[in-house]
Amino acid sequence: MAFTNDKAIYLQMADRLCDEILAGTYKDDDRIPSVREYAVLLEVNTNTAVKAYDELARANIIYNKRGLGYFVTKGAKKQIMKERKRQFMKTHLPELFRQMRLLGIDIKDIDEAWTATTVP
Repeated sequence: MAFTNDKAIYLQMADRLCDEILAGTYKDDDRIPSVREYAVLLEVNTNTAVKAYDELARANIIYNKRGLGYFVTKGAKKQIMKERKRQFMKTHLPELFRQMRLLGIDIKDIDEAWTATTVP
């Protein structure tokens, strides 16, 4: 995984795991890779992976079964989508609207572009 400098690595790892949950790689109550497995997979320090898992556990996205590992919390996908939508509306959409106004792009243009990309 290529990490960026704009966000802590453990948060990028947490985001990646959330992406995998959203994509259906891991479903409710599925076991996810162990902290060590994930650290090796992403070539990071185990302590960094621990921080990512702790963050997700605090957010109630994953839970730990002692001796068995970490699992996806029931309803995690819905929770992730709700939070990401909230964040998108709060941070990305205002800038998008600003750019649209500057460039003279209206909602009809967006609708046409959306339709063109969603048609197989």
